[in-house]
Amino acid sequence: MAKLTEQDIINWSGDDYMNADHLEFFKERLLNMQQELLSNASATASHLQEQEATPDPADRATLEEEYALELRTRDRERKLLQKIQSTLRLIDDGSYGYCEDTGEPIGLKRLLARPTASLSVEAQERRERMKRQYAD
Repeated sequence: MAKLTEQDIINWSGDDYMNADHLEFFKERLLNMQQELLSNASATASHLQEQEATPDPADRATLEEEYALELRTRDRERKLLQKIQSTLRLIDDGSYGYCEDTGEPIGLKRLLARPTASLSVEAQERRERMKRQYAD
């Protein structure tokens, strides 16, 4: 069988939700995301090792702020990497694409937008409402 494209996923209207082709498409997408995050982390590590010594305090402060921003970005990516790895395990055990709260299908279009989604739109909205309602 030919590999599915994003357009195939968007246009899909069959009854066989999360068939083998869908799982393969999302697995490949997640693996690509994972590889990109790992290469970003590697680039950051080498960039930080090339740290320049600048005598000017203003230049040094600017560099330190840039490094801090880069490290915050990598920390967010580290969390995303963990979520990607967790999602890949869901693909392997066959539960990918189904809401962890309701068991209903999450939907292909939502998974295209956010391949690591573990909740349907309705369940996510419900959680966010509860969070806002009980937040102090």
